Amino acid sequence: MARELRVPRFLTALPAPVRWLALPLALSCTVVVLLGSWSAPAAIEVPKPTGRAAGYCRDLAAALPREVLGHARKDPSPGSPYVAAWASSPRTVLRCGVDRPEALNGEHAKDLSPTIDDVTWWAQKLDDGGYRFITTMRRAYVEVTVPGGAFSNPLDPVSALNGVVKANIP
Repeated sequence: MARELRVPRFLTALPAPVRWLALPLALSCTVVVLLGSWSAPAAIEVPKPTGRAAGYCRDLAAALPREVLGHARKDPSPGSPYVAAWASSPRTVLRCGVDRPEALNGEHAKDLSPTIDDVTWWAQKLDDGGYRFITTMRRAYVEVTVPGGAFSNPLDPVSALNGVVKANIP
């Protein structure tokens, strides 16, 4: 006893070559959508500085380089004067006007913080192997997030951005 293959009615109205390609085309589109969503970079929270800090951050944004250590600047969409990013994935992200980290109120306030040319950066190791560096003793807090493995030394992009931060954030 042979089983009869039933074709849905809406497909029977289509010419045979179109029917034959419908399933492979649908599967291909599904794969493209899934791959595209997996490779999309994570959303970046945009800080909302106020007063003088917002002005300092806008000045910093205008002075930021188009390239850091060979990585081209690719800002997230929609653009903001308070966020900049370099490379595509993983990407180094600078956010200006972030809130003072709560961790600086506790035991981590005494952690060793590197000072580069009179700019002190408080360092925090992230769960994914990357680092977050935040300026201290400045009129606006600047955060640089360096993903794990993006650079041989996670302080390299911070050092590259240090001069422009020093010049624009008193």
